[in-house]
Amino acid sequence: MPEARPKTEPSLRVLIVDQNVMRASILEEGLREAGYLNVTVLREMHNLLRRIVDIDPEVIVIDLENPNRDVLEQMFQVSRVVRRPIAMFVDRSDTDMIEAAVDAGVGSYVVDGLKKERVKAVLDMAISRFHAFNKLREELDSARQALDERKIVDRAKGILMKQRGMSEEAAYALLRKAAMNENRRISEVAQSVVTASSLLK
Repeated sequence: MPEARPKTEPSLRVLIVDQNVMRASILEEGLREAGYLNVTVLREMHNLLRRIVDIDPEVIVIDLENPNRDVLEQMFQVSRVVRRPIAMFVDRSDTDMIEAAVDAGVGSYVVDGLKKERVKAVLDMAISRFHAFNKLREELDSARQALDERKIVDRAKGILMKQRGMSEEAAYALLRKAAMNENRRISEVAQSVVTASSLLK
């Protein structure tokens, strides 16, 4: 699915989730006035996650009058699974709810602030924070993967050093040569060595 772009454009798919017809119409009007023309309103909360996946929005605006814990948890589940910029309006809240929203990746969490003039600014903030959050998550995932790969290579070197009486440099050179010959990553060759060694035990 394409990434949402942080600029106003008619083609940006925006989904409003709101059971209240009046409030949803205020949001929809604010979005259209701000230049967002591709707007869908979802008023039914039943089977919400499945319906959001089917609609496939690029940005989600959620408006909850008096959210209880169950409804909020459902919203946060949506945020974790769908991975889209989310702006959430609520009439009331507490510190725990706000922290839970941030942990779930909600980009904008506005308490008692539904004014159509504010919708564009809130949406832009949600998109901007989403991209920043995603960048950090990707960097963290990349660092974890690099660490995991290094551990595997170190284990494979240890196995080769023990089984073949090689130095660490020679073991690494052998792994690198095998990776080049097989057109694979060193970590993949190292994983094969570790797997083969465990099967032979």
